[in-house]
Amino acid sequence: ELDVCSSDLAASIGRNSLPTLPHPRVVVISAGDDLIEPGQLIEDLEDEYESNSWMLTTSVKEAGATGFRVHAIPENHHDLKNIVEDQLVRADLIVISGERHDDSFDLITKALSPLGEIKVVDLDLENAGRFNFGAIGPDKTPVITLPGDPIFAYIAMQLFVRPMIRTMLGAREIYCPSVKARLEKDFQTGTTGRKYLLGQLNEDNSSVNIFTEQEDFVSLALANCLVSVNEGDSLKAGDSLTSVILPRIK
Repeated sequence: ELDVCSSDLAASIGRNSLPTLPHPRVVVISAGDDLIEPGQLIEDLEDEYESNSWMLTTSVKEAGATGFRVHAIPENHHDLKNIVEDQLVRADLIVISGERHDDSFDLITKALSPLGEIKVVDLDLENAGRFNFGAIGPDKTPVITLPGDPIFAYIAMQLFVRPMIRTMLGAREIYCPSVKARLEKDFQTGTTGRKYLLGQLNEDNSSVNIFTEQEDFVSLALANCLVSVNEGDSLKAGDSLTSVILPRIK
């Protein structure tokens, strides 16, 4: 898209056209035989409502892309493969998430493997789950699969998928900005593994509070940053921590 000044400048030097980058088209799909579309009745206690695609599609739009949520929940890898193939014609990037307990990882991997080159990635992040990344179809369309856990699916979206979208846009800001902020009160992390924790920065980004309930949707809704924790079981008030500022549609 061009603003008025850019168009006027181009015309003043005799240019009747300018090269531009279109908004990437990102298709979001959820996969898993235990997922139920919101609005339907849950009859099996093992089932759960599918929520990731709604959240991920909104995040895609926040990043500046055009998001397409696919209204289908495949029950086997043949169905998923057919759905993915149908979407290749309009996708610049495909994002797939599974079930909360990641039981659908094998289903997704089986569906994608015949379509192109797929790599399985295990990240050195606590509770990260497993990822697939690769290129599929005749146009080598990039595809990435995210863990089924909604909280980490959102975190992975901001850390890994958003930079892909911003790069496709040719944007100057590729990654979410980060700041050093003072921890407001002690926090017990529970383990020594590296992780990103939901938190809330104050108005001038000088201090940060880490939410006690990290698996709560309320915490996800209120969070405006991800606090990077590299090591140590406990964090003390006054510690300086790197906080990744989360984008929000205003």
